[in-house]
Amino acid sequence: MVRSHLPLVGHLVREMLGRLPAHVSREDLVSAGMAALAGAAKSFDPERGIPFGSFATTRIRGALLDELRGLDWASRSVRSRARRVETTQQELTAALGRTPTPAELAETLGITVDELKAIDDDVQRAVVLSLQGFTVGTAEDLVPERTAGPEDLILHRERIGYLHHAVNALPDRLRHVVTAYFFDERSMNDIAADLGVTESRISQLRAEALVLLRDGLNNHLDPELAGPRLRPEGCVARRRAAYYTQIAAQGNLTTRLALTTPLGLPRSP
Repeated sequence: MVRSHLPLVGHLVREMLGRLPAHVSREDLVSAGMAALAGAAKSFDPERGIPFGSFATTRIRGALLDELRGLDWASRSVRSRARRVETTQQELTAALGRTPTPAELAETLGITVDELKAIDDDVQRAVVLSLQGFTVGTAEDLVPERTAGPEDLILHRERIGYLHHAVNALPDRLRHVVTAYFFDERSMNDIAADLGVTESRISQLRAEALVLLRDGLNNHLDPELAGPRLRPEGCVARRRAAYYTQIAAQGNLTTRLALTTPLGLPRSP
């Protein structure tokens, strides 16, 4: 059983390494996984009706987590406080348009500046890096950043604002279908009754609206992804151009950001 399930250890280690800093030793994790696989084979009882693969997977994952906890010198409370500080700092940065001062950050968290500094000191004392991780060109990869930065939050909020404007600029029937189906979560049958058409026609209108929304957003945000160019003199091209112009006329960056919260979620009506 151990020999036939050796690839399972490698798979679980690769899966976990994809979410970890580069300095974490693959060999240490593999060693812990192999030991867990052997232990699972010794304690496995086939009469319980559980496949050995599922049984071993649970044991191996638990062993890998235990190995990581042993490598982390920071307690869970220290990590929890650090995550709360980081999240609050990102939200304030997006709301203020700049990096918050320690006093502003501490006030939002409901703590003193000294307590904020103590949290940072606790985290710094817990950082232990392998010297093997310091290879040329990999310093920035030791602790990869996976949370959205201030620029990403602003761009996301702008996209949401553009989406609001693109929906508002749709022709009346298409806007009604999009609003009723996606925002109000109504069925196609109900929307068809509103407009006096068949349910299949509502499906066609929804598809037409989604294509128009996609091309409208791409035209303003990602021109390279916009649909194929149409003949400028054609009526379809003129309607598309008028729609794109209406989206732009809905507002500017300030008004688009005002349509969303600092977290990039639509404001309540």
